[in-house]
Amino acid sequence: MASTGPRILVVDDDALTRWSVTETLRESGYLVTEVQSAASAMTALLSRTEPIAVVLLDMRLPDSGDLSVLRAMHAQAPETPVIMMTAHGTRELSEEARHLGAFEVVDKPFEMADLTPLIERALAGSRSGRCL
Repeated sequence: MASTGPRILVVDDDALTRWSVTETLRESGYLVTEVQSAASAMTALLSRTEPIAVVLLDMRLPDSGDLSVLRAMHAQAPETPVIMMTAHGTRELSEEARHLGAFEVVDKPFEMADLTPLIERALAGSRSGRCL
């Protein structure tokens, strides 16, 4: 299936996770940009040639191990929903991430079948003017 839908940015340093998420989203018709670092994620997010509709962001990356990337993304593109992914989630982390603007926080591993409905909710939330 040719991808013609909104562009999703997948940020994860684990190659297998990044591949699985990317393939799932492409099969659902989304355009996908995949990167493995916080610096690359910020560059992709701020690109004017390929606007990002939703970000899937791993919390632990080689160049960032906290919520600073989420904070920076929300400051630079507050209208773009960011879904945090973490294998080290706590209730406090989820609350802080949401306070900083995360659309949702999902614990790894997650079911790939749950990914497309989550992206659709994020897109609907951004289209309806949801305040992040």
